[in-house]
Amino acid sequence: MIRVAKYHTDFGNIEVLRSKDSGSFIYRQGGCYQSECDPSGISVVPYIHAIFCLLAQAQVSDVLMIGCGGGSLGTMLDRVGVRVTIVDINPKAFQIARKYFGLPLGVHCCISDGRDFLRAGRHRYDAIVMDAYSGGRIPDHLCAETFFGLAQTRLQDSSGILIGNVHARHDLDIMPDRVAAKLANIWTDVRLLDIRGIPDRNALVMAGKVRDLVQPVLLIPPSVGADEIEHELGLLAFRPWRGPRRAA
Repeated sequence: MIRVAKYHTDFGNIEVLRSKDSGSFIYRQGGCYQSECDPSGISVVPYIHAIFCLLAQAQVSDVLMIGCGGGSLGTMLDRVGVRVTIVDINPKAFQIARKYFGLPLGVHCCISDGRDFLRAGRHRYDAIVMDAYSGGRIPDHLCAETFFGLAQTRLQDSSGILIGNVHARHDLDIMPDRVAAKLANIWTDVRLLDIRGIPDRNALVMAGKVRDLVQPVLLIPPSVGADEIEHELGLLAFRPWRGPRRAA
C-alpha cells in the first residue's frame, strides 16, 4: 500500500492510499477505511454496490447522500444520469473525492451537517442515503428518531426511500436492529439487509417504499475485485430485526 496524500482536518486525519497490486484508491479516516474505488472511480466495496442496485430498483432520479468519503456512490449514480447532492461537514472530503476518487463536477456538494441541511431546505428527494461516520460510529444526532422523522419530510410522499449503512461488529451487535426499530416508529415498511456470521460488516437498513426490493446484484463491475463483490452480494439476505416494533 502506498500513501498518496495525508490531510490534517478539524474532523480527523485523512489518508489517501493506493494499492500496489490493483491500483485502487482508498480513503482512510480515523484508522477506518471509508471508501475504495478502482482507477475509474467505481467502488470496490460490496455494500456500495448493494445500495446502488437498490436505488436502481427504486428507479430514483434525485438522491441526497449524507456523508461523502470518496464519493464513489455519487460517482456511479451520476454516470447513469441520477441527480446527486452530497452533504458532508468536512470540506476536505469533497476536495479529496474530486482529486483522487473521480467525483464528477456535476455532483452537487454542500458543506454542512446533515441535520442542519435537512432543516434548512424544503426540497424532496427520491432517496436519502445515510453513510456518515465519525471514526467508527454514526454521530448520535444522525441516528436519533427525531432525525429520521425529519428525513421523512424530505422524501417524496409515496415513493421516497431512506437507506442507511450501519456497521455491525458481530452477530450480537444490535446497532442495525436498533436503527431499524427507530425507523419502524416512523415508516410502515422497514427492512434490514445483512450477512449473518461475518464480523465487522455493513448492514443496510431501509425504510419507505422498500417492500418490493429484492436482493441486490452487481450492475457496474469495477476493473478489480468484481468476483469478490458478486460473492458477497450473494450472501446478503433480508432478515427480521430484534427489538420493539410499532404496534399494528
